[in-house]
Amino acid sequence: MKSTFFNVYCPHDRRKMAASMHGAVKVLCRLSPSITLPLRQYQSCLQRLPVRLPVRPCPGVPPCRFYSSPASLHDEETPQAAEAQSRYKDKPWEYLESEEYTDKYGTSPVWAGYRRNHKGGIPPQKTRKTCIRGDKVCGNPCPICRDPKVVIHHQNVKLLQQFISPHTGEVYDPTRTGVCMKQQKKLTEAINTSRDHGLLPFQIPYVEFLEEDYSNSHDAVGSTPPAPSLMSGDSWYTWYGDITPDEGEVAKVRKTYGAYLK
Repeated sequence: MKSTFFNVYCPHDRRKMAASMHGAVKVLCRLSPSITLPLRQYQSCLQRLPVRLPVRPCPGVPPCRFYSSPASLHDEETPQAAEAQSRYKDKPWEYLESEEYTDKYGTSPVWAGYRRNHKGGIPPQKTRKTCIRGDKVCGNPCPICRDPKVVIHHQNVKLLQQFISPHTGEVYDPTRTGVCMKQQKKLTEAINTSRDHGLLPFQIPYVEFLEEDYSNSHDAVGSTPPAPSLMSGDSWYTWYGDITPDEGEVAKVRKTYGAYLK
């Protein structure tokens, strides 16, 4: 009968193996000092290797779960960057006037040179709904989500002007700027609020009115003529009396509804 060997490791077997190897190393070091240096080098290499438990569970031992907490953006930032970000959050328009913004973007808008990663050669007709979902950030966030110091606010006029066409005054389509739909909605609301407060100019089309539009002689705004005086038996519409009904259709109606006709 053939025996099948399964290469299964569990944490308990790994600890036993490590303890036995450690004891063997001590014994060999006592026996011969000539092999001490290679064994020490081997032991130091073992300590440097990362300890990874196998995915395959050990029979009879409950499975162990290991959770890795994703590194947040705030952990990677220095204290100076965190302080600057909090300062720019209260006054976001100061970031666009700082040297940090000039070194990073220059005189170009924040969306200049941005290319979204997508499948195939044809770009999608719509941008993604959002770039950040909780603690998860997509691989290539939009120009606003990738820089936490860029804050959309109705007083941040220099940022809002980058998303408005200087020729037509219309807001750029998100497929051109690459902004996600969530940030595009915030941009539209901030632009409308800024225009209402008088911070952003907007054009109203000029319409030339004619004198006929203000006259009272037009039938639509003129006086309504009085109702015509009707005699008994006359119809309201003059053309209604000239209509002669079909005798066959009248006979069918009288036959069907004869009991209800007077």
